[in-house]
Amino acid sequence: MMGVLDGVLMELQDCALPLLKDVIATDKEEVAFKDLDVAILVGSMPRRDGMERKDLLKANVKIFKSQGAALDKYAKKSVKVIVVGNPANTNCLTASKSAPSIPKENFSCLTRLDHNRAKAQIALKLGVTSEDVKNVIIWGNHSSTQYPDVNHAKVKLQGKEVGVYEALKNDSWLKGDFITTVQQRGAAVIKARKLSSAMSAAKAICDHIRDIWFGTPEGEFVSMGIISDGNSYGVPDDLLYSFPVTIKNKTWKIVEGLPINDFSREKMDLTAKELSEEKETAFEFLSSA
Repeated sequence: MMGVLDGVLMELQDCALPLLKDVIATDKEEVAFKDLDVAILVGSMPRRDGMERKDLLKANVKIFKSQGAALDKYAKKSVKVIVVGNPANTNCLTASKSAPSIPKENFSCLTRLDHNRAKAQIALKLGVTSEDVKNVIIWGNHSSTQYPDVNHAKVKLQGKEVGVYEALKNDSWLKGDFITTVQQRGAAVIKARKLSSAMSAAKAICDHIRDIWFGTPEGEFVSMGIISDGNSYGVPDDLLYSFPVTIKNKTWKIVEGLPINDFSREKMDLTAKELSEEKETAFEFLSSA
């Protein structure tokens, strides 16, 4: 793949980006992971036709165990690790477990693309821009069991902030098609383009890292997959689960005290169950990988 990587390198140079000083293309872990401040783990084994989820987990455990170990060995202990390659949540947990000297709070996985998809759907429905919509939440796994929740989301209409449910007055859409559209958007993009999300995923990675680095705006929260230890939402510990967070001084904090109705509870539990099962399967492979 080095030839392909060199092509990417040329394109990056040709963008003449004002903040880009240097790019090193390498296939050596000791070069790639040396003294990192931020690691974006994009590469994973994609699911092929006829492949069981179990086979997918097995192939990825191998990749993320090795990358976690490389981070442990070569990166700064303060490194922020963002996992994008799917199944992102469980891959992130695998990498974290394989890097015991790096705080587990430093590991997160990308659910910002789902978060942005949810924002965009609400904005389109209301005829506003995505900037006018805030505080949507993605709970759980970056998979089709994720729960896009707008019970706490706000939209700016005619200069004032209104709850999304109140603004839309269309509960059946919000509890039905809205959720499935966001859950299945990745598959819809693949079906249309014959390739998976590219630009929207890259934009979401930038959003995710910018918020880690510079913090979230006052009164606003975002979604990211993080370690669930000690959360107040009844999600089992030791899962890599997407929560609403605020970020300050490069440190995230789960947004506390949001009321959870029965509809949400059921969806949050369902995605936690899937993550527990994935974790169990992955950890069987982890011990033997």
